[in-house]
Amino acid sequence: MFCMANTATIYHNQRCNTSRTVLGLIRDAGIEPTVVKYLETPPTRDGLRKLLDDAGLKPSEAIRKKEAIYKELSLAQASEDELLDAMTEHPILIERPIVVTDKGTVLARPATKVTEVL
Repeated sequence: MFCMANTATIYHNQRCNTSRTVLGLIRDAGIEPTVVKYLETPPTRDGLRKLLDDAGLKPSEAIRKKEAIYKELSLAQASEDELLDAMTEHPILIERPIVVTDKGTVLARPATKVTEVL
C-alpha cells in the first residue's frame, strides 16, 4: 500500500521556477508544507550539514556553480568544508529546492524528484 508523507518542509526561493514547481507538486499531493525562505532565514552550518547528509549529498553536489559569487570566491578548487562554509555565508549558493518529509530528504532537481519523498 502506498503511504503518503504527512508533513513537508521546503527550502524555497520564490524567484526560482523549479522551486515554485516543487511547491506546487507538494500542495497537489495534499500537503501544505512549511516554507523556509532560506535566503531570508538561512540554515546554520550544522543545519545545512544535516540537510545535505540526510539527502546523501556532499556540498559540491548541492552548490550552485553558476552563481557569480562561486567564481568570485574561487570555489572550484575548494574543499567540501570550504564549500559548506561558503554556502552558509552566502545562502544563494545553496541549490534548491531541498524538501524534507517524514519519508526523507531530497534535492528536488529535477522537480519530479520530489515524488521520492511524498
